[in-house]
Amino acid sequence: MSKFTHQKKIGAKRVAAGARPLHRSKLSTRTKFFATAGVSLAAGALSGTDLAFGQSSEEIIPFAYHAPQNALDDLKQRLAQTRWPEPETTNDWSEGVPLEKLRALVDYWRTDYDWRRREKALNRFPQFRTKLDGLSIHFIHVRSKHPNALAIILTHGWPSTMLLFRDVIEPLTDPTAYGGKAEDAFDVVVPSLPGFGFSEKPAERGWNAQRTARAWAILMQRLGYKRYVAQGGDWGAFVTTAMAQQRAPGLVAIHLNFPQVVPDRIPGKLTPDQQQAVEILNRFRDEGSGYLMMQSTRPQTIGYALTDSPIGQAAWIYDIFNAGTGNSGDPEKAISRDNILDEITLYWLTGTAASSARFYYEQRALQGKSNNSRRVDPPVGVSLFPHDLPAPRSWAKEVYPNLFYWHELDQGGHFASLEKPDLFVEELRTCFRKVRQTDHPEPIQ
Repeated sequence: MSKFTHQKKIGAKRVAAGARPLHRSKLSTRTKFFATAGVSLAAGALSGTDLAFGQSSEEIIPFAYHAPQNALDDLKQRLAQTRWPEPETTNDWSEGVPLEKLRALVDYWRTDYDWRRREKALNRFPQFRTKLDGLSIHFIHVRSKHPNALAIILTHGWPSTMLLFRDVIEPLTDPTAYGGKAEDAFDVVVPSLPGFGFSEKPAERGWNAQRTARAWAILMQRLGYKRYVAQGGDWGAFVTTAMAQQRAPGLVAIHLNFPQVVPDRIPGKLTPDQQQAVEILNRFRDEGSGYLMMQSTRPQTIGYALTDSPIGQAAWIYDIFNAGTGNSGDPEKAISRDNILDEITLYWLTGTAASSARFYYEQRALQGKSNNSRRVDPPVGVSLFPHDLPAPRSWAKEVYPNLFYWHELDQGGHFASLEKPDLFVEELRTCFRKVRQTDHPEPIQ
């Protein structure tokens, strides 16, 4: 079973990361004792049980993950015993991941990939767990060494995890070490969505974007932030949007790299950019949304297949990495093979195929077939990357009346912070410079 280790090293890691003391964390006396002593606590399994030993409703518990070796050995054994299907009848990805591509990925996964490398890198970040609305939520929290840093909460989507932001946390928190200025510094909070990664799996209905947004607002309050911004793409964009719509206390502005602006009723007369957006959206629904329909309607059914078969889990996610980086047929040109396998392996080790898919099921019940999440009145900034679903600016003002930043880039896609981390960081720096001095940045025309 997976163990959660409260280590003596955590304090040193936080200092190395530019973190300030956890003066607001409410650690129990017993937890402090074990953390200081460096004792490994078996705090529970990733099965939906309470994973924080002795955790009260507002406690913030230091966290680190070490995969059991028998789980890694079992993975390699399963990969070696794969029963492969016949090849596709096409010469592209139109039927799904080509057999030759998946064989190459799996061969590397079995013989050369090193999860311990990723695990070690992940545990350099200060990580914690706390209960929010009855659910134990995992998050990374790195405070900048620079005074007056602006707090930001970054929310991932599917098939990502908090690893989506691995390459942008340090440039955001320590800008002077990465070509920025001290006044660009952020305190960074990266939670894992409910049922994703190291967050607890919901055992009841209702954990959609709106409920998650309310939980994130509590988290930021619990961490002591009275003024902050939020960012998200994919499901993270829906959560971030909901936070703005709910007027989360202290939230002054949001940034999206997956804005939803297409109206539910498409006008009869369209501008060229609107026409292109509608055509791409319809093509996605007709040819690329099989995973979406399955996870929105039968998350439990697909969960059996993906939880039992690492090949199935790999193919399911690898296909989306190809689509989200421009359907080139070679997603490794945009995201390294190791980074792709880090995400796949984390889903496998945590057994979160069904619980993450359930977010689609819950969001469908909440939103139905609506093309957007309705009007957002607080300030909104948008960065559009070319290999993502389009969002015409001509429709954006209807949804975002206080749109204060809009930039269309010529590189990157759905996983922008992994594909182009430097560009992603610069987008956040540029966007939020406008809100560092005022809660009411001037809307663009």
